[in-house]
Amino acid sequence: MKQYSSDVREKIAVTRRVVSDLHGELIRWNLVVWTAGNVSQRVVVGEAPSLDDLLVIKPSGVRYHELSPEKMVVCDLEGNLVEGDYAPSSDTAAHAYVYAHMPEVGGIVHTHSTYATAWAARGEEIPCVLTMMADEFGGPIPIGPFAIIGDDSIGRGIVATLQGSRSPAVLMQNHGPFTIGATAEAAVKAAAMVEEVAKTVHVAKSLGNPVVIAQENIDRLYDRYTNIYGQ
Repeated sequence: MKQYSSDVREKIAVTRRVVSDLHGELIRWNLVVWTAGNVSQRVVVGEAPSLDDLLVIKPSGVRYHELSPEKMVVCDLEGNLVEGDYAPSSDTAAHAYVYAHMPEVGGIVHTHSTYATAWAARGEEIPCVLTMMADEFGGPIPIGPFAIIGDDSIGRGIVATLQGSRSPAVLMQNHGPFTIGATAEAAVKAAAMVEEVAKTVHVAKSLGNPVVIAQENIDRLYDRYTNIYGQ
């Protein structure tokens, strides 16, 4: 591995623990099965996010109960393995592309959660019919393009869909949800919220036609939640 300063080495160690622990949240919120899904977090190497940064991500095909900080792998923003004893997740190139092209993103999550993935299978965005959606996503949850797994095609679709969007989530067509955040924890929260609203709106549609919230009210709700809500 390239020689990094003790400060960067400490960041990597902390990030490995954070990412390992957050995979447990995917299980807790019933967002994944078997070995599917992954969490990653950016490691900022310099003073600000750049193409020299690293990412920590889940290894490919390792079951959740076997994960530990030591088993997390470190890659550069071209998706190359930098440190670790396991092959990186098959989604690593997608994560790396997002980090390289969206410096504001510090964490990424991918799941195959049932209801959100069902919307992705339909190729249909989730309309903003809940105040919770206006709060968390600032509007509907968009659909991204179909993309092949294994290279940066998914990452390109995520960036094309989410750059300039208020939504921290995209439903990649025929695949499933990807969420972004300033941290991996924020992206995990978004993943849990995507599944919650996907389920609720599905039930609402089965009962009739949900009422879409007016854009001016979406804007007001999003502003309140972003700038006033909480501590």
